Amino acid sequence: MSFANKNLASGVAGKNSKHTIKIVSRAHELIGTPYRWGGATVSKGFDCSGLLVYLFRSEAGIRIPRTTSSMLNSKFSTVERRNLRSGDVVFFKHNGRNQMKHAGIYIGGNRFIHAPRKGKHVRIDSLSNNYWSKSYLSAKRFH
Repeated sequence: MSFANKNLASGVAGKNSKHTIKIVSRAHELIGTPYRWGGATVSKGFDCSGLLVYLFRSEAGIRIPRTTSSMLNSKFSTVERRNLRSGDVVFFKHNGRNQMKHAGIYIGGNRFIHAPRKGKHVRIDSLSNNYWSKSYLSAKRFH
C-alpha cells in the first residue's frame, strides 16, 4: 500500500474500506479534470453527480443514481455530519434554499472533492469554508 493510500485508510472502517481507498485515491487523481455539465467520463469531464457515478462504478462496481436528487433520495444510509467517513457523499443546497443542488466525495479532514461548476475543475474544498458550511445539507454512505 502506498503512503497516500495509508493516509486515506486512516479513519476508514468497515468491510468496504478497500473500495473506499480506491474511490478516494482515484478522486485525488482526477483533480484538475474540467467541469462539464452532464459529463461522466475522464475524457469529456465531469459534473458533480457524474464524477460520483464514475468513481463508485469504476473503483467499486457500485451503481448509484445519476442525479444528485436521486442520490439523496436513495435507499442508501444517511450519515450524520459528525459521523462522516472518507468515501461518503456530501450534499449541498443552493443559495440557502433547501433544494439540493450539489454533491461531492468526502475525503476526511473536513474536506471533499467535487466538480464545482462551469469554468472550474475537479478540486478539493473544505466543509469549514463559510459557503460550504452554510450550504451543507446531508450525506449518504454508498460503500
